Amino acid sequence: MSLTVLMNAGPWLSVPPPGYGGIENVIATLVPELRRLGVRVVLASVGSSTLPVDEMFSVFPDGQFHALQRPYNQVCGISQAHLSGVVRALRSRDDVDVIHDHVEAVGLATLAAMGPDAPPALHTLHWDLAKHPALYGNFDGGDRVRVNGVSASQVARAPRALREHSVGHVHLATPLAVDADRRPPAVKGDYLIILGRINPGKGQDVGARLAQRLGLPLVLAGPVGPYHRPEDLAAAGDEARQNPDVRFFHDEVAPHVDGDLVRWVGTVAGQERDDLLAGARASLFPLRWEEPGGTAVVESLALGTPVVATARGCLPELIEHGRTGLLTTDEDELGDLLLAAKTLDPGECRREAALRFTPAVMAEKYVGLYERVRQGAATRLQPA
Repeated sequence: MSLTVLMNAGPWLSVPPPGYGGIENVIATLVPELRRLGVRVVLASVGSSTLPVDEMFSVFPDGQFHALQRPYNQVCGISQAHLSGVVRALRSRDDVDVIHDHVEAVGLATLAAMGPDAPPALHTLHWDLAKHPALYGNFDGGDRVRVNGVSASQVARAPRALREHSVGHVHLATPLAVDADRRPPAVKGDYLIILGRINPGKGQDVGARLAQRLGLPLVLAGPVGPYHRPEDLAAAGDEARQNPDVRFFHDEVAPHVDGDLVRWVGTVAGQERDDLLAGARASLFPLRWEEPGGTAVVESLALGTPVVATARGCLPELIEHGRTGLLTTDEDELGDLLLAAKTLDPGECRREAALRFTPAVMAEKYVGLYERVRQGAATRLQPA
């Protein structure tokens, strides 16, 4: 295949990321499969990225995630500096066939502003599309800049102007899904797990209260703001409370974390993360927002751990109720579903992951979207 893609990962974390990093993990999962299919990949990231690619360039030597939730006037130039580097690179070369952008808001706006002489672009929407109404509600990328979602429900909720630029959606994938149906079953413990960054949308406070009420052990695994370990957060002192996720943790979650029944273990990665997830009775997603993609959901299935969740966002697309998980629209019912989760077959979860959520499936779908975007830049593309 003769195709060169500039993959814009952004300035926030290296690829692959050191532990938590949703978008960066998606890119680290996608790129090797694209290259296996013959796609040449030029990565725009930070200098500490180690993902094997054909070329890489950067503006920042390391990830800027530590600054992400500082006041706007302190951080507004970070994404712009990175995108300026992307624009300079594109103007100095003529071999890029498609730009695949993953940088929230400013990536989309910059690519649209480059004008008709720039390469065609696909901007993947990884987040809540209600966040930027002025941008998304008035977006015009012409026939050159297109978008895709990470679930059908996400695209369906997009403002009309954005939907008119959509070429569809591609569900997220995980390397853990490869041959998941052939993996020996893990020994299950009695604990539950919530895997992901701790913030109000993920609902860790709901999970902690449920665990205390039901007497079910719960592990909270994920960062609190920029703090990846409990000792790091403890050492940060009162200044850390300027971060909204830190305030949420201290005010709503920490009162239920007793270190025994409910534990916060911080960010876990690699084999430690896999073992913790595989050994859980169920993964809990007590969502307060419309989850767009659900990386932790497909990872849970791949490791044979059923999902118990509020039926919001992409969850009904990823989970078959009664087979790979249990879903409800009633937060009060989550407790009953957690008790019932032990009746689900972990093997069904692994089989579903191996069928639907492998990196190869994701990469093949993206190659199809790249071709649609290229064609649409020359001939008017009908909205999906």
